[in-house]
Amino acid sequence: MLTLDKIYHASYVLKDVIRPTHLVKAQSITDECEIYLKPENLQITGSFKVRGSGYKISQLSAEEKERGVIACSAGNHAQGVALAATKYGIKSLICLPDGAPISKVEATKAYGAEVCMVPGVYDDAYKEALRLRDEKNYTFIHPFDDENVIAGQGTIGIEILNEMPDVDAVVAAIGGGGLLSGVACAIKSLNPNIKVYGVQAEGAPSMYESIRQGKPVKLDSVSTVADGIQVKEPGEHTFEYIKQYVDDIVTVTDDEISSAILKLIETQKMIAEGAGAAPLAAVMFNKLPVKGKKVVCIVSGGNIDVTILSRVIKRGLLMTGRQQTVCIELQDKPGQLLAVSKIIADLGANVISIHHERASEGTDVNGCYLRIVLETRNFDHVNEITKALTNAGFKLV
Repeated sequence: MLTLDKIYHASYVLKDVIRPTHLVKAQSITDECEIYLKPENLQITGSFKVRGSGYKISQLSAEEKERGVIACSAGNHAQGVALAATKYGIKSLICLPDGAPISKVEATKAYGAEVCMVPGVYDDAYKEALRLRDEKNYTFIHPFDDENVIAGQGTIGIEILNEMPDVDAVVAAIGGGGLLSGVACAIKSLNPNIKVYGVQAEGAPSMYESIRQGKPVKLDSVSTVADGIQVKEPGEHTFEYIKQYVDDIVTVTDDEISSAILKLIETQKMIAEGAGAAPLAAVMFNKLPVKGKKVVCIVSGGNIDVTILSRVIKRGLLMTGRQQTVCIELQDKPGQLLAVSKIIADLGANVISIHHERASEGTDVNGCYLRIVLETRNFDHVNEITKALTNAGFKLV
């Protein structure tokens, strides 16, 4: 059974394994509530996962350690298991889905693990890990559906309350549910009045659907920028704990997650992966009843691939009206480009790129199209520019 005593024991065991991650007050994010961040993206291995895997491996018997450990992961659990296994002098083999970010794969190898790439998503890697466990007699370290792993993750809840006993709400992302189960158990056991909320990506709402249907649900497919919470089926233990301890679960879109990643970079100088930014996205886009409350968002990890980061930033800019593409149908005659440029310049927008092309068949033989990508302040600024162009007689397509 998961108990508060077990979580406190995990906290004691992990004292020399993990790095302290003190709460950070997040200014300039929203006026609706007071946001604090629990920056587990600054944790050793760049994620909270080292807590659960570290505690689980510390509690293995000598015989289990001797056999070596195997795990499956989208990336962060892999690094936690690799680090903890290496610390205790144990051989580790990690099965990763072949879509896992390169940065996570290379980091897992760097922490001392052998890596096996499996075609598909997390659930495919899980099946392969179980097959190898049975074939080679390894000790399996589950990424979330294990009470020692959950207890390790729950140490975050204790730390939050030690630092901020008067917190009103705590928000965490859900993939398989290990983090939220542990945190919710710790917080509700110490103070049942504190609200605990879970957040899933709209493209991978396995726990969200499971809670609503009253039983663990397996999704046919999942797709989200938040690869760390891209799980088709929640755990049996985590489903029960979340049903018991968590107040509500909401979902956020990839665009909302991208906006939250961008907001963290700009206002907090903090890099978060999709799963880490999901709780902040839920607060930013008013998915939770936290107006006027003191809220802690757990930034669960920061291991985002730089190639994905550039795409996510672009999505975040579009989502917040910071970048806009305008397509204008023009008469092909001198002075048209000058007139458009003057309007844009006078209104303080910056031109990033411009593409001019002749109109195709079926349109005016003297027509052409001007496609301009603009750097703007917000959606009000975008509306101001489009209105000025329209008022000047230009036709926007």
